[in-house]
Amino acid sequence: MAFIQAATKGSCTVYWNGDTSMPISSSTFGASITKIRAAGGDVIPSFGGYTADNTGTEIADSCTNVSSIAAAYENVITTYDVTRIDLDTEDNSLTNTAGIDRRNKAIKMVEDWAAANGRTIQFTYTLPTTTSGLASSGLKVLQNAVTNNARIDTVNIMTFDYYDNAGTHNMANDTKTAATGLKNQLATLYPSKTTAQLWGMIGVTEMPGIDDFGAAETFQTADAAPVLSWAQSNGIGEISFWALQRDNGGCPGTGGSDTCSGISQSQWFFSNTFAPFTSGGTTTNDFSVSVSPTSGSVPAGSSATATVSTAVTSGSAQSVSLTASGAPSGTTVTFNPSSVTAGGSSTATIATSASTPAGTYPITITGTGATGTHTATYNLTVTSAPTNDFSVSVAPSSGSVAQAGSATATVSTAVTAGTAQSVTLTATGAPTGATVTFNPSSVTAGGTSTFTVATSASTPPGTYPITIKGTAASGSHTTTYTLTVTGVVTNDFSVSVAPASGSVTAGSSATATVSTAVTSGSAQTVALTATGAPTGATVTLNPTSVTAGGTSALTVATSASTPAGTYPITITGTAASGSHSATYTLTVTTGGTTTIVNGDFESGSLSPWTCQSGDAVVSSPVHGGTHAARISATSSATGECDQTVTLTPNKSYTLKVWVQGNFAFAGVSGGASASTWATGSTWTQLSIPFTTGANGTVTVFVHGWFGQGDVYADDFTLS
Repeated sequence: MAFIQAATKGSCTVYWNGDTSMPISSSTFGASITKIRAAGGDVIPSFGGYTADNTGTEIADSCTNVSSIAAAYENVITTYDVTRIDLDTEDNSLTNTAGIDRRNKAIKMVEDWAAANGRTIQFTYTLPTTTSGLASSGLKVLQNAVTNNARIDTVNIMTFDYYDNAGTHNMANDTKTAATGLKNQLATLYPSKTTAQLWGMIGVTEMPGIDDFGAAETFQTADAAPVLSWAQSNGIGEISFWALQRDNGGCPGTGGSDTCSGISQSQWFFSNTFAPFTSGGTTTNDFSVSVSPTSGSVPAGSSATATVSTAVTSGSAQSVSLTASGAPSGTTVTFNPSSVTAGGSSTATIATSASTPAGTYPITITGTGATGTHTATYNLTVTSAPTNDFSVSVAPSSGSVAQAGSATATVSTAVTAGTAQSVTLTATGAPTGATVTFNPSSVTAGGTSTFTVATSASTPPGTYPITIKGTAASGSHTTTYTLTVTGVVTNDFSVSVAPASGSVTAGSSATATVSTAVTSGSAQTVALTATGAPTGATVTLNPTSVTAGGTSALTVATSASTPAGTYPITITGTAASGSHSATYTLTVTTGGTTTIVNGDFESGSLSPWTCQSGDAVVSSPVHGGTHAARISATSSATGECDQTVTLTPNKSYTLKVWVQGNFAFAGVSGGASASTWATGSTWTQLSIPFTTGANGTVTVFVHGWFGQGDVYADDFTLS
């Protein structure tokens, strides 16, 4: 099921298709997934895809926090109870090295989480390919996965859209050579795997009919049976095609359609042909081993425990024997039980002796099954035999009271070394007129006491750090409780407005909600007024008076004569205790034509365009004037140039640009999404209509295609 992505670049929250109305929830597709499973099928949610990879909304490109990326994967796994996740990585995501590294680190984190929680999860990378295997950019994705110890179960290559201009392709043969090349690449990455295991890691995705390149790359009906036979004989792990809705002959001669194959075929021909494929040969049994916690510290003569968890990663459960190596002298490691069925857990006990030397020791825990071995590492730190010691803490660590009031907190002690000892509690730093008591005033380390600070009417308002001291035979430790004493509470309130700004075309209206809140004392009546509206605009509040804690609807209505501009409108709330205000910033626009800065590149530089390495301004060829932009695509980059412009929200525009060269793409992304392309040795004008979204901001872009050479662009206009 495709695709899952962030709604906006920079976000760590994912949605189906990046649509905020389609959250990761059982209410979104949950019933459909249940129906598929009831019929004997299952689903593999897919993250990424071309649009997300192109716009920076693929989760690992968008989010810079690895834990948040892992949490997004885990949320999908637990919400839909799936055992496989696909990562469709193409376009800009293939060259975003930071995103690649974050993605693979998150995969490793999720695999460890799954193993610790008895879950089975497999990750698939879906990658573009050449006819002889992965390009260097795709291979680097897998190399980084190996570096990060991220287990990749399937590498699914998209055996279409080669764009190599190699003439008419035999797509069935290309599938075989591409997969064979991938198998050889995987053999280098995973030298311990057998040939059968390497083939079992490979998936192929066909594009039935005419692909996006055109008729030279057509997967015919006659190609399906040979691919199926080859897949079954080699035992590959997966075969699929893009996409189900194309499996019909409704548009002969049409390339790259989302709704039909472009060739003459019967309905569901490819679905029925590939239906006998259920798996790529015999599934190899395998398992994983993890330990939690992964480290521990003990004084010499003491013991530490950890839980060793196993999980089935493929095939069926098998018996796993557990052993350990690397323990320091005078230390024993035992497992209870010493053998488990994959999916089970065992308690590891590491017992040191008084003679065990202080230091840190990596202990390797090895699980051995019929199919091989896997390991996990527990880092044991041994410290010297301790003297008695303790700690003191207070919770909460602060409190606020009015004069003549009192506050309480719990003082906790704990043994930090050796054995428990008697701890006497005292306090200093209380303000004038305040007393501090402890009940009890003395505890055995590990116990607690109730701390009470009572103020009087004469205690001055202010903030006071009170030092709580615990004294024992081994010494003393302190903690701080911060006491705030306030005077007589007076009534007060606050005013806020949400949203805090809005943009309208002259003659239109904007609305917002004015909220009030009690900030001290009791609620009071608040009268609402507004000032600062521009000429020809009126501001109304409904209701005009609220009780603090209530809300009012703000409506700003402009007229056709209201001048364009930005106006701060002050909303004032007035009550018996005084007044407070909030600002609503109104932007009035008049529509019209917006120009792109340096759209003809006559400045002689690319600024303010943001372009990839290798792009430049040239004096030939040009469409108009004396300069044009050269967009330099390479085998691993499209050479994309971008410029962000702010237009009138929710308005239709047309972007036009003159281009020259093989596979020149132009369009907009961000607040709107539209694009087109052309190929030719002479100048061609592209015209791209689009409609802006709620904020009016879009990113204008132009780029070439991987390995297709330079393209040129000139004379951008927006109308």
